[in-house]
Amino acid sequence: MTEGRYRLIGSTASPYALKLRALLRYRRIPHDWVIMTKALRQATAHLRPMLIPVLQYPDGSYRGETTTLAYDLETRHAGRSVIPEDKSVAFICDVLEDLADEWAVKPLFLYRWWDVEDQTYVSRWAGEEWSTSEAETGSAEEIEEFRQRQISRMAILGATAENKPLLEESYRRILAAFEPHVGMTRYLFGSRPSLADFAWFGQLREMATDPTPMRIMRAVAPFTDHWVRRLDDASGVDGAWYPREQALNGWAEALLKIAGELYLPFLVANAEALAKGLERLEISVWGLPYALAPFKYQVKCLQQLREKFAALNAADRDALQPLLERTGCWVHLAAH
Repeated sequence: MTEGRYRLIGSTASPYALKLRALLRYRRIPHDWVIMTKALRQATAHLRPMLIPVLQYPDGSYRGETTTLAYDLETRHAGRSVIPEDKSVAFICDVLEDLADEWAVKPLFLYRWWDVEDQTYVSRWAGEEWSTSEAETGSAEEIEEFRQRQISRMAILGATAENKPLLEESYRRILAAFEPHVGMTRYLFGSRPSLADFAWFGQLREMATDPTPMRIMRAVAPFTDHWVRRLDDASGVDGAWYPREQALNGWAEALLKIAGELYLPFLVANAEALAKGLERLEISVWGLPYALAPFKYQVKCLQQLREKFAALNAADRDALQPLLERTGCWVHLAAH
């Protein structure tokens, strides 16, 4: 690795790898993009959990988890920050990033592995780039092993017939939240992209590529499709953050409504199910059911959001209260 440069190890099939690659490009941080290989899998096997992407720092160390990496890069590199300066807006950025990372990936996973057309399309290149198989790289055996690996995880990750209607409805509502607001120089909180924009880019860029969600996006959200493709490399973008009132209008509020009605209730139900020792959490949103085994990691997600909200000063919390109450988020974030 060239001295002073990072090396981003990922896959074009990973929404999180695309998220971090686009962020590095926007921030003009010197880096090399490389696809995960079997040799790199071995070199990074000590990381837990073993996820894509992995960022190799200039000192040779490997680190993971894109949100943690994004904030660490903020401390290491000045200029072109992706964190809004206003603390209350920065908190909403955190909420919307979490919504993208932890919920938007659910319809992506469903669409990717539900129909044979999508399975075939994705596994053809993702199997080679993920390097989880011992089979020869690029072989039919490797592709099929990866396809079966992902299909076997569907029930664990909630991509079931029972949950399919809600996951599909959430995708439609996400696109409806984006479509009226996206533009050549319009991002969630200004004329410059934020961490939340890059998180949404990662998920939506994959859905703008996979056959089934791509067709849906092009039919109902063509401007979103173009916005997503442009954000892949925003290194030439310059801009400013909107004032708080403008930043929290429209687009952010539309996504917060999804967080308040769907994502935060899911996080709360997940935490309660684990606390009670239940093997299955069950919720109903928009008249549609959702059920799966609870996850410990998403208890951490809820806890972190509540801690960040509590860390705001009283004036910032008061400024956010009307918005958070309108969108149904307040009751879940202010709970202790």
